[in-house]
Amino acid sequence: MKDGAADDSVTKGTEDISFVGSMGHRLSGVLHLPASAAQGSVLMAHCFTCSKDLFTMTRLAKGLADAGFAVLRFDFTGLGGSGGEFSATSVSTNVKDLARAATALIERGFGPCALLGHSLGGAAALLAAQRLKTVRSVAVLAAPSSPRHIQGLLGDYQEQLDNDGQVIVEIAGRKFPLEREFLEDLDRHDAEGSVAGLGRPLLVLHGLDDRVVDISEGERIFARARQPRAFVPLLGADHLLTRRDSAEQALDFLVAWFRSTL
Repeated sequence: MKDGAADDSVTKGTEDISFVGSMGHRLSGVLHLPASAAQGSVLMAHCFTCSKDLFTMTRLAKGLADAGFAVLRFDFTGLGGSGGEFSATSVSTNVKDLARAATALIERGFGPCALLGHSLGGAAALLAAQRLKTVRSVAVLAAPSSPRHIQGLLGDYQEQLDNDGQVIVEIAGRKFPLEREFLEDLDRHDAEGSVAGLGRPLLVLHGLDDRVVDISEGERIFARARQPRAFVPLLGADHLLTRRDSAEQALDFLVAWFRSTL
């Protein structure tokens, strides 16, 4: 398989599901089922402008299912196979979509659960966890310490967004519409408070070679968290865990963490 492509091997033991998201649109998800009774369930949140089918998501989902967990990966509103307009979304809608996804897991008999968020999906997971009583454990991968970190990726678009209220941004070769409301929403979240008051076991994973979200962001999350907590620097890992051995390294820690905290 080429890096960046979806992993066809995850089709075994999976079920396509959909549920209504926070903005009333159908959200697309894939539920990975273990070979025997699930040891617990894991809800995954993908990165900014990504999708559930990014290889980072599929590799970890399959590995967790092979280890005995039921795993749900899904597309946030306006991305991948989910309905709605991306330009109308925000971190707040992502948090609410996570709540709807957690309900979808419970309705299928897979609760309580753990949250696993990648990059901005990790920031959303930290914000969502406090609202979800069914969440027993949280893990974040390459996550920023605050949703406001995304402003650094907008670069030269910031002035146009301020002046016009909307802009088309290009991220990783793909174009996405953003509105001023997206940035205004970033300031509404108390990221530091959400980590300090999490009240759940927290695992922070971060690649030492991450050039998108510096590892210092993961260190800030860990510093704010209360016990039980763990911080793992992933040797040789980039932001997307592009190398398979990086994904396997992360997976080993995730499996051990969820087995002890779910």
